[in-house]
Amino acid sequence: MRHTESELATEPADVRSGPNSFLAGVGSRVRAIRNERGFSRKELSNRCGVSQRFIAQLEGGEGNISICRLKGIVDAMDAKLEQVLPGYGQDEAHRFWRLFNAAPHEAKKRVYGILNQTLKRDEARAQRIALIGLRGAGKSALGADVAGRLKLPFVELDSVMESTNGLEIGEIFALYGPQGYRRLEGHCLDIVIKRYEKVVLAVAGGIVEEPATFRTLLNRFSTIWLSASPDEHMSRVIEQGDRRPMADDPAAMEELKRILREREDHYARATFHIDTSGRSFQETSDELVELLRAGVLAAYD
Repeated sequence: MRHTESELATEPADVRSGPNSFLAGVGSRVRAIRNERGFSRKELSNRCGVSQRFIAQLEGGEGNISICRLKGIVDAMDAKLEQVLPGYGQDEAHRFWRLFNAAPHEAKKRVYGILNQTLKRDEARAQRIALIGLRGAGKSALGADVAGRLKLPFVELDSVMESTNGLEIGEIFALYGPQGYRRLEGHCLDIVIKRYEKVVLAVAGGIVEEPATFRTLLNRFSTIWLSASPDEHMSRVIEQGDRRPMADDPAAMEELKRILREREDHYARATFHIDTSGRSFQETSDELVELLRAGVLAAYD
């Protein structure tokens, strides 16, 4: 029975277990490729100089063949050595490589074009830095300090929203409600992307609640989650004179913990994570600068 290339890509490497499972997987794939090429064992033996008996042992998982002899058999079938290795074609990288090799020249050019565009977007992403996390994590203060030290512009997304709409954030919430605020937030994030190739951006903690906007942030920025313990979050918010969204709430600490629990999985999708708990402002700023110089910005100096 002849096997198509697609069948070879999905054929199980081996159904047995034990010390000889790898050899059995190699033999299974040699047999499948030989059948796909339409070779008898005798013809393959004549082409590669390996006896029919040994080829039968190899295909049965009993032939402990050297890599050089195996390559000779594979070459005789006009195949590639990796094609006979168990697992080949069963993961995404192998499937892509197999399809790319078989594709016509024009298709390969289109793939190269797509990959080049992706790399260009990645370069732009790497030079944009966004600080995310709950209020009180230090996004604004640390962002301004780090941007100054790195000689990069610093932008707060809330400020862009205020200048774009001619209203303060509280007025935007009151006038448009949470959904209107989130729509404007997404619009202003697009403005920042178009305006800046290099920037340190501080965003509101709730940006993760709008999937499309947060996805844009993750795709177009190197994101850093600044976290702190609930106690430190609360004390910093109080020091700022701002208890939103916990104003007049006798259970403010429990509310803060609830919000943190709900958002933690989203924040954890950030490129990097820095815990600021129990650390001085200068220590955290130094770590941020070192991280950005050594990682995010170094590749594009």
